[in-house]
Amino acid sequence: MFKVGITGGIGSGKSTVCRLFAARGVAVYDTDAAAKRLMAEDEALKQAIVARFGAESYCDGVLNRPYLAKQIFGDEKAREALNGLVHPAVTADFERWAEEQEGEYVVLESAILYEAGLDKHLDRVVAVLAPEQLRVERAMQRDGATEEQIRSRMAAQMDDDTLRARADISMVNIFEEELEPMVQELDFRFKNRL
Repeated sequence: MFKVGITGGIGSGKSTVCRLFAARGVAVYDTDAAAKRLMAEDEALKQAIVARFGAESYCDGVLNRPYLAKQIFGDEKAREALNGLVHPAVTADFERWAEEQEGEYVVLESAILYEAGLDKHLDRVVAVLAPEQLRVERAMQRDGATEEQIRSRMAAQMDDDTLRARADISMVNIFEEELEPMVQELDFRFKNRL
């Protein structure tokens, strides 16, 4: 199966791009949703989280998000340890999922595609980029967050210049109505392995 990754920072529009691929009948794997599902359902992952962060990580089998967030907040080693457990589980789940899909290619959506090492499992990576202030405004409107909160999240993500340099393809998302023709072109390219 040909695998395409879609990445981009907060407010870039990567989810919108993925919805456009899905509307064309392309199967889309959402790594955020998968990570949450696996942390809730994957017994091996749950046991590994408990072994590293303690029994308080789960209450009656349900992930204790506030507790876990407190464990990793401001502690880079703890955050890396959690990612070191979750990212391989997501990667393995994606690989299984991709093999079960119909169609000519699949799409994986991830804001931390490179940080999670997912690029090594993909045939193409598309970076969705947008001007910084536009990204801030979109994210504030969508999340109901302050500009300071959004900029703090942006600072923790790979910047657009780095994404542009690493990705196989870049697309700039300023006006949503311009995305459909770009996705149509990419759909053609991916179906023809161009």
